[in-house]
Amino acid sequence: MDSPKPLTPKDVDEAVSQLRRQLQGITEPSLERIDCSPETIEQGLAKLVLGLIELLRRLLERQAIRRMEGGSLTDQQVEEMGLALMKLEEKIKDLGQQFGLKPEDLNLDLGPLGNLLE
Repeated sequence: MDSPKPLTPKDVDEAVSQLRRQLQGITEPSLERIDCSPETIEQGLAKLVLGLIELLRRLLERQAIRRMEGGSLTDQQVEEMGLALMKLEEKIKDLGQQFGLKPEDLNLDLGPLGNLLE
């Protein structure tokens, strides 16, 4: 399996520029606001943080699948990654329940990429 191509500073600059262009295309009404009233600040922040963690978990899961399919992981590594991702998913659910959040509450609007949850 080929190793990933190293990123150059120019590659990073181009990616940042592309992301900025995509973000400029998002109109204000499509942005969801977090309710930051004193009564709901904890829940609003929990929703944002857990949504971001869920996004990262899904990215890690996809990367693990690619590595597994590419044959670059041992059976032991596959087992360990699977267990770690399952524990992380369970922890996200537990923390969400503590703040009164349902799994669908963690759905993030990723702009041109669509929503986090299908």
